Amino acid sequence: MFITLLHFNRHSGIERNMRKKPLLTTVLLTLFTFQLSLQVAADSDYKAPRGPGGVNPDLNGIWQALGEAHFDLERHMARASMALREAPLGPVPAKRAVAFGAVGSVPPGLGVVEGGKIPYKAEALKIRDENRKNWLDRDPEIKCYLPGVPRATYMPYPFQILQGDKDLFISYQYASAARSIYSEDPGPAPIDTWMGQSVASWDGDTLVLDVTGLHPGTWLDRAGNHHSDQLHVIERYTPMGPNHLKYEATIEDPQVYTRPWKISLPLYRRMEADFQILDFKCVEFVEELLYGQWRRNPLD
Repeated sequence: MFITLLHFNRHSGIERNMRKKPLLTTVLLTLFTFQLSLQVAADSDYKAPRGPGGVNPDLNGIWQALGEAHFDLERHMARASMALREAPLGPVPAKRAVAFGAVGSVPPGLGVVEGGKIPYKAEALKIRDENRKNWLDRDPEIKCYLPGVPRATYMPYPFQILQGDKDLFISYQYASAARSIYSEDPGPAPIDTWMGQSVASWDGDTLVLDVTGLHPGTWLDRAGNHHSDQLHVIERYTPMGPNHLKYEATIEDPQVYTRPWKISLPLYRRMEADFQILDFKCVEFVEELLYGQWRRNPLD
């Protein structure tokens, strides 16, 4: 409210009056702070309806993230392409990305990383930069590989939480990815998989998923942010209202990062009548990309 008012003030001349009348500024700041405190209190006081079994909150529903996190988790300005090359007047899209035009550009985003920057080790940061330059060849999303955790959550596609008395299952529209959630810890994952092994617990009304056994081939976004086979993710899903969840993920990987770090963003319930998860089996869409060169008569 206060920021919007200031934006209006710049065009109305009231901003000059605020400089002359500090009392007005104080009153507006007080009103803004009061409104913000009321919103925080409302969120913290929200009591979600109980789910199956009557103990834990009901997270059943189809949810989706909004924003630019799937382009780049960090704060970033708009740029011409995920993959850039140097040119006389500054970076331009990589040769193979030129034809995408504005469709292949990256919109600006404020970022979802707490503290602003991912705490990479020096060598790991170099790999991130190489990934970004070679995005068209390296991003597993382009090849329709399963997105992994936490990336699956903030891709621009819906996903469904199916919650029973003790059981949880998450179904994602992209690539028909899915996660069966353990309610009791079965011990270390026997092998690494694209979506990892998830074990559920509850911290009050917050669903906590402890995720290990994640395949090192997944990325965290389209900007080349990566991890090793030592990745450990703690996800938290907290109801903040009838139609949105607070999503948090603490990410730890001692091979790649200097310390654990955290992302947070809201998830919104899809409200359309009869909305449902539809088939998006993109594997068949990339067969030409992956195997077209081995046709008996390759296409031009």
